[in-house]
Amino acid sequence: MSQETTVLLRLLEQHEAQIIAEWQQEAGAGSSRVSDSGRRGMQSETQEIVGALRQALAAGAGLDAFQDASWTPLRAALESLSRSRAAQGQSAGDTSVFVLALKRPLFKLIQQEAGSNAQQLMTLVWATTALVDRMAQWTVTTYQQTREDIIKRQQQDLLELSTPVIKLFEGVLAVPMIGTLDSARTQVVMETLLERIVSTGSRLAIIDITGVPTVDTLVAQHLLKTVSAIRLMGAECIISGIRPQIAQTIVHLGIDLQGIASKASLADALALAMDQQGYVVTRRGDA
Repeated sequence: MSQETTVLLRLLEQHEAQIIAEWQQEAGAGSSRVSDSGRRGMQSETQEIVGALRQALAAGAGLDAFQDASWTPLRAALESLSRSRAAQGQSAGDTSVFVLALKRPLFKLIQQEAGSNAQQLMTLVWATTALVDRMAQWTVTTYQQTREDIIKRQQQDLLELSTPVIKLFEGVLAVPMIGTLDSARTQVVMETLLERIVSTGSRLAIIDITGVPTVDTLVAQHLLKTVSAIRLMGAECIISGIRPQIAQTIVHLGIDLQGIASKASLADALALAMDQQGYVVTRRGDA
């Protein structure tokens, strides 16, 4: 155990209550803008982090090896702090500033410990600064990871919401496509559509691309893959929403859609689907 670790551990063991109180004060616990529940939460957070820090130092954790297993309890406490603050709507910067406020009470005790020994003072201050900075950086890293996980879940949810599979009537499903069709979205469409074909026993699926702004080679390949997967499930497919511009683009690119039924509008595709399924629509007066 290094001299710096020994000194920090002794200061934490002898002055833990003082460090926690001064940390809370420095972090703004005494401000009138902080509610009673906020003060209680801050007290719990500071106690948990200081306790985990003392535990890591007592286990002989190296101050320059924050990724070691000895620091696991402290990293876990910081991760919990970051996620809790993120859930409350606070930024990564706010959480980092809160952790950095721990420096002042520690520096105060280090100054008393070192006295007139300038060399020891500088060594302890540098080691403490590096440690608390790593702690603050860990909260930022955790916050960023949490935000990335949330964004990924939201993107997945948006993909699922933007590709609904609608049962029009017995044996016929429809998938209205809106926006850009990329590989990730095609995969979601394929999986969702195939699951619905199996669960409903449908024999026909209409893929409407009226809302797809452009069709290039990549988009066409995605459509062909989806159609192939549908056919492997024993169902057929109709592509609707083939506007004049899209038709010209498909011809210009030399994309082969032979064998795939296509219609200019969803209404035309629906009429074809009903005809293939043996449905006849008549008006009441005509009947």
